[in-house]
Amino acid sequence: MTRIDSPNRPTRRALLQYGLGAGALLISPAPALAAPPGFDRWRDNFRSRALAKGISEATWTRVMGRIQPDISVFAQMETQPEFDEQIWQYINRRVSDWRIIAGKEALRKNEALFARIEKDFGVERGTLLALWGVESAYGDPQVQQNHMKPVFPSLAALAWNAPRRKSYWESELINALSIVDRGWSTPEQMRGSWAGAMGHTQWMPEVWLNVGFDYDGDGRVSPFGKPDDALGSTAKFLVDRGKYHRGEHWGYEVRSPGHANGSRTYAAWAGAGVNRAEGQPFPQPNASAKLWIPVPGGPAFLVGPNFYAVRSYNPSMNYALAICHLGDRILGAPPFIQPFPGSERALTLAEVQEMQVRLTKAGFDTGGTDGRVGNDTMKAVRDYQVKMGLEPADGYGGLQVLARLRQGS
Repeated sequence: MTRIDSPNRPTRRALLQYGLGAGALLISPAPALAAPPGFDRWRDNFRSRALAKGISEATWTRVMGRIQPDISVFAQMETQPEFDEQIWQYINRRVSDWRIIAGKEALRKNEALFARIEKDFGVERGTLLALWGVESAYGDPQVQQNHMKPVFPSLAALAWNAPRRKSYWESELINALSIVDRGWSTPEQMRGSWAGAMGHTQWMPEVWLNVGFDYDGDGRVSPFGKPDDALGSTAKFLVDRGKYHRGEHWGYEVRSPGHANGSRTYAAWAGAGVNRAEGQPFPQPNASAKLWIPVPGGPAFLVGPNFYAVRSYNPSMNYALAICHLGDRILGAPPFIQPFPGSERALTLAEVQEMQVRLTKAGFDTGGTDGRVGNDTMKAVRDYQVKMGLEPADGYGGLQVLARLRQGS
């Protein structure tokens, strides 16, 4: 949930490309290396700026006194895996069987919390569940343990010698120090992506300080542990920044006789021949929406203000559609009725696990066989596609890859 209103700050999309969003792209930690020449001099000079911003001497000494920068962040910044996904592949990966099943369980365990958030902020539980699932696999401790790293060595390296946006990283290092100074967390607890995003909904330090709030009433703000602060703060963000409309659904798949521009009420759209794909009436005919057809020949959607509220969290139409659709699926809705051109259905959880087992046995390490698809599985699929001459070698593990793996056995 990175602030995106300053030209000196990277957008959330840029940070996601750097490797944020644990549920979507998981990055294995690398060991910190010895401080290179010049770091100690930079740290000594940076100390006065940090103290001038209100950081206490005790916190500076505790966190920065003997810190070694994790210079592996520079390689990670430049070598993030790139996968050219079609929209149906993008959605299938995020609206996966594993996330739907795990989302139902996360709702069962946190029913009272989601009911409270809906009462306080009006944000539908499906939307928050989907954000939580995509960003951190519903706060899975294994993600924290296996794919997160201490953020201070990373932020120190970036603030010292980042090839771009150095002032941004300096600001985020000071923000992280402020969090320790306030007693909201400890350096040991602050583990995240290499770029510093942490917790259930992947907060950067600035978001933690300026957007997060104490929703569970324990006297501190934390994206870790209980999900109350993270989910309550995310709901507040969607209302304040995204202008979320209480009581409205994000939108609907529709059948449309053609393209049309502009915003109209659902009643006006229905009068123009645009109706819900499953044949049900629009529950709020006086609410407004826009027609969006992502791919010619694919499903069409009427999307309202709450779709764009989700988009304020990550400025990508595909991301917003995946989040909104995942939320619906967790709550029992079916897949899209109209398929995307050239698409195939998403693999079931058992099929993903079978694919991972077969790839691993064939010498392509997927980093686990739990049915979750991250960068390790995508890289294994792409390497397998290249070896077998399968085109395109796009890293998408679907029915065609699974069928070929079965033939190979």
